[in-house]
Amino acid sequence: MHTIQTLDLNDTRTIIDAGIAEAERIGSPSNIAVVDAGGCLLAFARMDDAWRGSVDIAISKAWTARAFDVETKALAKLSQPGADFYGIHASNDGKVMIFAGGVPMKKGETVIGAVGVSGGTGKQDQGVAEAAAKAFAHG
Repeated sequence: MHTIQTLDLNDTRTIIDAGIAEAERIGSPSNIAVVDAGGCLLAFARMDDAWRGSVDIAISKAWTARAFDVETKALAKLSQPGADFYGIHASNDGKVMIFAGGVPMKKGETVIGAVGVSGGTGKQDQGVAEAAAKAFAHG
């Protein structure tokens, strides 16, 4: 029998709370999405004053990080003209996000979900996503 390891709803509380805390610390109202091992949305939070246009972007960043098991920041570098994954953002009906802010979450070496953040600069989104992922890893 094969058992799938995945994030669950209880895990999302730690992840989202840590993301909100970091977003508040750096002054970047954010949208924070968490997906499970199958890429399905588990939880979402839109902070007050976070851009409404970034809701879908945060969800897609989380999905992308899980779908390809890579940080979206790294995928952005791999998808530039002339690189191996150029044009990947047009795949999957345009759901693939190549902006920083999507981070796979692991238990050991197994990816069990991902977090996606949108609402600030790439550096801000990445920092919030990393803080959220780190809190879960140490939780």
